Amino acid sequence: MGPHPAVAAIRLAVRRVLHDVLTDVQRSSENDPPHPPHEQASSPLVLVACSGGADSMALASALAFEAPKLGMRAGGITVDHGLQPGSDLRAAEVLVRLTALGLAPVESVAVDVGRDGGPEAAARDARYGALDAAAERHSAAAVLLGHTRDDQAETVLLGLARGSGIRSLSGMAATSGVAGRYRRPFLHLDRQTARKACMVQSLPVWDDPHNADPAYTRSRLRHEGLPALEKALGKGVVEALARTAQLSRDDADALDAWAAQAETAVRDATGLLECAKLYALPPAVRRRIVRRAAIDAGAPAGSLFARHIEEVDRLITGWRGQGAINLPGKVVAQRQGGRLVIRQG
Repeated sequence: MGPHPAVAAIRLAVRRVLHDVLTDVQRSSENDPPHPPHEQASSPLVLVACSGGADSMALASALAFEAPKLGMRAGGITVDHGLQPGSDLRAAEVLVRLTALGLAPVESVAVDVGRDGGPEAAARDARYGALDAAAERHSAAAVLLGHTRDDQAETVLLGLARGSGIRSLSGMAATSGVAGRYRRPFLHLDRQTARKACMVQSLPVWDDPHNADPAYTRSRLRHEGLPALEKALGKGVVEALARTAQLSRDDADALDAWAAQAETAVRDATGLLECAKLYALPPAVRRRIVRRAAIDAGAPAGSLFARHIEEVDRLITGWRGQGAINLPGKVVAQRQGGRLVIRQG
């Protein structure tokens, strides 16, 4: 008799990702200089980022089961954000659970959460900073994250609310980070599958009170917004939103590639952007070139919103002699002699 369907589903998802990681490692090693005979390359290490919640505990259990079968090592990292009393004790409990699954190395990393961008963004920045450092420290081939299809649906809705274009609707990538460090095996699985897998394996899980705190936007969306949408539109909303994310990502990637190819053709001999040539491009392509130019000039990508790009775009499409436009990062955009000049002010 095989494993419970939920357990089989999470293991299959992890197995597929581990095969991809192993392929990437092997391809990379082919390009590395040969090791001396006395130096044997160790088995690749894959880490799981685990909060102790159902999604990441299910992921940890599947990694512990699948990695050895492929000759890979499996370890775990938990991040203590220090946002609740006793968070250090909670992190210590997660380490015990990861060790019980057979993961090694396991590590708890405490971080200081700042305030930039609001509490959710600040916690996320601190968490990824800690995970990046841990991956470097342990020379990990990849770090697995437990985001599910439900998380993807929430991310798409949050992007829709920001109104910042198709890239914000593309949600989380299955692979992201430096050299594809982060992998999200569960993006096609729902949250209930992960929770069921923990239950049938008798894995204790921790429900973060922040996930039910209405002070957090994502929490309100999870407990109020999505249920209201499902009530109004019927079941299948989460799956449809996740599908929208993938379609949007494919479209955004294609437009990014088009913009990268078109950029050299719209610059003059000195490298300045020519407004007439920009005007001839489709708006989605033109605005990508403008955004890239602003970032290259020093505008922080996270602070550059659609309204900023629209203002600069009007220098190209609605020129009436308007003055310079101030962008984040003390970057200035202005039209001079038929050229779009974007530079530090």
